[in-house]
Amino acid sequence: MKAKIILKVATRSIMRSRLRSLLTALGIIIGVAAVVVMVAIGDGAQLKVEQQIASLGSNLIIITPGASTTGGVNRGSGTFNRFTWDDVDKIKNEATLIKGVTPIVFSGGQVIGGVGNWFTRIQGVSPDYLEIRSWSLASGEFFTERDVMARSKVCVLGADVVKNLFPNEDPVGQQIRIRSVPFRVIGTLKPKGQSAQGTSNDDIILAPSRTVGDRLSGDHMRIGSIQVSAISNDKIPAVIAELRSIMRESHKLTPSEEDDFTIQDQSDLSETATATSRILTILLASVAGVSLVVGGIGIMNIMLVSVTERTREIGIRLSVGARSSDILIQFLTEAIVLSLSGGVIGVGLSFLIAYILNHYTDQSAYIKPQIIMIAFGFAGAIGIFFGFYPARKASALNPIDALRYE
Repeated sequence: MKAKIILKVATRSIMRSRLRSLLTALGIIIGVAAVVVMVAIGDGAQLKVEQQIASLGSNLIIITPGASTTGGVNRGSGTFNRFTWDDVDKIKNEATLIKGVTPIVFSGGQVIGGVGNWFTRIQGVSPDYLEIRSWSLASGEFFTERDVMARSKVCVLGADVVKNLFPNEDPVGQQIRIRSVPFRVIGTLKPKGQSAQGTSNDDIILAPSRTVGDRLSGDHMRIGSIQVSAISNDKIPAVIAELRSIMRESHKLTPSEEDDFTIQDQSDLSETATATSRILTILLASVAGVSLVVGGIGIMNIMLVSVTERTREIGIRLSVGARSSDILIQFLTEAIVLSLSGGVIGVGLSFLIAYILNHYTDQSAYIKPQIIMIAFGFAGAIGIFFGFYPARKASALNPIDALRYE
């Protein structure tokens, strides 16, 4: 009952000067809203990166060519390419922990068809590509292994290519020309959005790997990279070890020779992106946290003014039997209520800002329940920390001096 009375008195005192209380809590409101929104933006960016990484494929592992050295200078990864179709066949036949494997043959060029022409990327792949990259068809069908071996001139169009060449019709069954080579469109891909590098995944044409190798790439003996899908995420380390052994045997490397290829999975990319996003979130939250401190100083300032204005009230209460601890608790409660009220309004404001960011801008904000609890905790702590000194000053007043105060 005593706690209820103290809370009621504190609330009445705050409501007595509504405008001043609102202006006092403004620092807390802005601080809480800023912290919640900054952390939400950081979490939203991290979630977006994780979704982009997941969209790369199901337990994706990429094998790329190694580096060549000229005149003692390393020319970088991918400059020493010894990948052949035999490497892909050996992985397909000997690897035991994979769901699929596809060669990637890179090409590009002007595509003519539909309403005009469009320059885009062309990739030669195998039928496993869709499962490996977790991609789905929007219409039509994908080519088969028979199409790959027969070097059929068929292709599947990405969403951007469809939009630019066939904006008002279904391209399935239509014919296009890729660098003067005719191809028949047998399917279209669902939109996949931007890649982690900021390029469009949808600006692409997929065709049978051997067709692209023979007709478009200019090097029918070599393939650009190999992509593999592990049977499960926890098997990725074992798959990498298995692939390394298979590739070394395929390239006839001796124990003393280094790998002439590089094997990468998504874990390194995910860890780097997560670490970067976490640092950014902490930095943004720290900067926004300064607003909370400023808000706390405002609460201390107004509570000191309140103690001065209510000195006679404090003297009367002490003279009729109130203890110093009662005065301390009353003023401390006022500071906490004021701070937590600002926290409630600040959280509400942060939800409004997050809604605007998610629906009307390219930014994404994801508010976790934990950050709301932390924001309230900080608001309450600031009320206690910055309200204690004024409350202690009020409780230490001499009743006689307080009654004489004008």
